[in-house]
Formats: sequence, structure tokens, C-alpha cells
Amino acid sequence: MIDIKRNSKKEPIKATGIRVKSSSCYSPNQKEDFKISRGKFYNFLSCQRCFYLDRVKGLEAPGTPGWSLNETTDILLKKEFDFCRAKQIPHRIFIENKLTNLVPFDHPDIDAWRDSLHRGLKIKYKNSNIILTGGIDDVWQDKNTKKLIIVDYKSQAKLGRLDKTDYLKDPYHEAYKVQMDFYAYLLSKMNFDIDKISFFLVCNARRDASSFNKKMEFDEFLIPYTWNTNWIEKKIDEMISLINNDQIPEANPSCKNCAYADQYAKSIYKELDNEIIELQGSLFNY
Repeated sequence: MIDIKRNSKKEPIKATGIRVKSSSCYSPNQKEDFKISRGKFYNFLSCQRCFYLDRVKGLEAPGTPGWSLNETTDILLKKEFDFCRAKQIPHRIFIENKLTNLVPFDHPDIDAWRDSLHRGLKIKYKNSNIILTGGIDDVWQDKNTKKLIIVDYKSQAKLGRLDKTDYLKDPYHEAYKVQMDFYAYLLSKMNFDIDKISFFLVCNARRDASSFNKKMEFDEFLIPYTWNTNWIEKKIDEMISLINNDQIPEANPSCKNCAYADQYAKSIYKELDNEIIELQGSLFNY
């Protein structure tokens, strides 16, 4: 898509392609603390070149539209779980899935943990200057074991019933597992006792309804996932080593952003080369 830069009044303004906030850019071997979110960490795992150009060189990639319907589902779910949190009673989905030993975790920082843009879960990584952050959707608690259960909401619209067995085998859902592993790592480092089983609460909008009639109906599914954090520190160490290097890394051969940028540059430079050749030809003819 083509992304037009606009100001707070939604008026088009000049796009520079460079980030304005200096705090968004990391200088190799800087001493000041620097935040890296779960999303940026996943960018590192996906394409090291794009990650480096973003975090170190300060390039501002074109944006994508917000997922307003998904966000609305999240907001309404949080209202439901907050009601149960205040009363410390099981949510209806716990009852439906015979998990009446669970309640939404009541903690004074739950709203901060869910604020991915400004706060979120937060730890300082080892003895580095890197602050790792991530905004969760919710945390539940097992009343029997007192362990915490990490939860992430997912909204989608697919025909038919969701196959719980194959849901996390989808390559496009690989990021979901990374996301949950990362949250488990953060909460564990915050000294919380985390249950090995986490859940994806998947809300699937039904497409087989006879009409819209000003409402959408959803089926809800709880997908269990056994998180794994054994791999995370190795990758974080690699990420820190990368941003402390002056060398721009190689692109992921499957990265469409890099492929587009490469072809874009070739097309532009080809036109410029042709203009130079034509200009030189006209000069030499005189």
C-alpha cells in the first residue's frame, strides 16, 4: 500500500523517511538505556537488515492501517475479564472449558502491563543497556497452584470451525508462539511463577450467518500452548551484538521489504543512468 504522511490535523506533510525521535534510534555501543519491544525483537528474527535500518539508521518504514475491528474485540474482551477480575470469579469461557480453577489475575500493574505503547512488561536485560518490553493482553491465575497463565487474544474470520490441533502449525502463526515465549521470558524475569501452559483466546467471526443485521457472531476457542524460553537469550545476545556493529547486515532472501527496496532503487538508478547517457550523447554531438 502507499502510505501518506499526515500531521495531527490529518493534513499531508513532507515524508522524510527518517525517524524524528532520537530515542527511537540506537547508536552502536551507546551507554544510555534503549528500549526494544517484543515487536522489534520479532523484526530482528524476521529480517536483520530491516531491523538494523530501523533501530540503528532510523529509517521510517511505511505504515499499515490499524486493525480497528480486532482492537475492538480486544477492548470488549478486556472489559469482560476485568469484571471477573474485580469479583475474582471465573469468566464464562473458563466454565465452558471446565477450567473453573482459573480467575483473571488481580494485580495493581495489570493496566500498565497491557499498555504496549507506553509501558508494558519491562526488564533490563542482564548487565546490558537494553530494556526489553512487551504489552500483554491478559494474565490469568490458577487458584490452586497460584501460578500465572499468559493469555493472548486473536481475532479472525474464517469459514467453518477452527481446528485446534492445526492452529499453531500454520506458518503464519509462528509469530504467535514467539510472542508468547517472549512474554513468558519477561514475566519469569520479573520473578513471577508462570504456568507452562499459556492460552490463545481465538475469536472467529462466523461467515455462515444469513445476514449482517448490524452484528457479527463469533465462536470462541481456547488454544493451549506450552511456551519455551530456552532459545530467547541466545537471540537477544545476537541482536545486541548486531546493533553494536557498524556493518549493515545481509537481507533475508525472503524479505519482501528488502526485495521491493532493491528493485525500487534499481529502477530509479536505471532512469538516472539513461538521463546521464542521453545528456553526454548530446554534448558529444556538438
